[in-house]
Amino acid sequence: MSLLVLAVASCSQPVEKVDKYAIDCTQMRGFNYTPAGVAEPRHHIDTWVKYDEDVIAYDLDLAQGLKLNFCRVFVPWQCYDEIGDTLAIRLKDFAHKCAERDMLMMPVVGSGRWTRDTTLLYQAEEWVDFLVAALKDEPNLAMWDIMNEPDLNVRMREANFENCRRMYGLFKEKDPDTPLTIGFQLVSSMIKMADYADILQFHDYSETRAEVRDTVARAQAFADQVGKKIFNGEMGCVGRANPYDVTLEEHMKANMGWCIWELMVVRKGWGMIHGVFYEDGTVRDPSIPAAILGYFRNREDIVPEDPDRENRITNAMAGIEQWKKDGAKDWDAGIRLAELSANTLEAAQLAPMREAPNWQVNQLRKSGDLKEMKELLDKFYTMMKPYKKSK
Repeated sequence: MSLLVLAVASCSQPVEKVDKYAIDCTQMRGFNYTPAGVAEPRHHIDTWVKYDEDVIAYDLDLAQGLKLNFCRVFVPWQCYDEIGDTLAIRLKDFAHKCAERDMLMMPVVGSGRWTRDTTLLYQAEEWVDFLVAALKDEPNLAMWDIMNEPDLNVRMREANFENCRRMYGLFKEKDPDTPLTIGFQLVSSMIKMADYADILQFHDYSETRAEVRDTVARAQAFADQVGKKIFNGEMGCVGRANPYDVTLEEHMKANMGWCIWELMVVRKGWGMIHGVFYEDGTVRDPSIPAAILGYFRNREDIVPEDPDRENRITNAMAGIEQWKKDGAKDWDAGIRLAELSANTLEAAQLAPMREAPNWQVNQLRKSGDLKEMKELLDKFYTMMKPYKKSK
């Protein structure tokens, strides 16, 4: 579903005027985006400096497959400093690729060296001029996110808030047709700075369902009070007790628009605790894309798996015992038992999936080591044993 009626025209045709303030934030199903192959600390910069059209298209196809309709993407000032006007070409290409997939885009743009060195304040206006010239006529430019989490660094908080006020004024002067937002870490900061955002935005990585509900309720209540639209610009983290399927379910129940952090598993960035897709389109945890599509794990009235109903646990364990009695030297027989056991463990959810059993089998195939095979079969045997039917 499109959040706006996008009038996407070819370059030879006039662009139809779109009321960007008419966005329905409750229908936002978004993602933060960084290509998987870039590396910290330059990951946001190299998204553009090392821009790869094929990678971008492939990743956005993955997002489209999950019916995502909104992309939040960082565009640091340093990109312009390094590649100049080439950045405008790449920004337009990105906007067009999003539009082709019925996605809105929102660049996060407001941080630069001027936030720490006031002699460089002229760069802020130059940056706004450049961005507006590059993107203001793109119908799927939904908003300008004028600073990411200005409240995160306590020491810099007031200086960052002043930067938000400055960027708000510049964008209002140069592109009044595009709404402005600020990605606050805290709802309290969002409330304090609400006069400098046309559309309110907060981030939340709460650790319990009750805390998620409370944060969303406080944010919605304030938005209703001041008559502004609102969405959550960052959520979902496997390292912060904020499972994607839990927080997504609570936001959907509350009719709160959202952007997950983030689409790709960025191997040399936040990938160890964030992300849905690897660069080849596989996923780390199928419950995440399922939740994005609105399907959630049953945590109330479950039917536990019975993996030995048809003697598959019994037979697998007997096979391992026989393989060892036969000398534990038959590679083909052993690898079949390893895969059979791995499938049994995975299918019935009997094993942790951080290093999934079949991943371990694939590592064994690469090593070709019989000693490792025996150790892995012993491990799988022990894991299956509690689920064997008693005689």
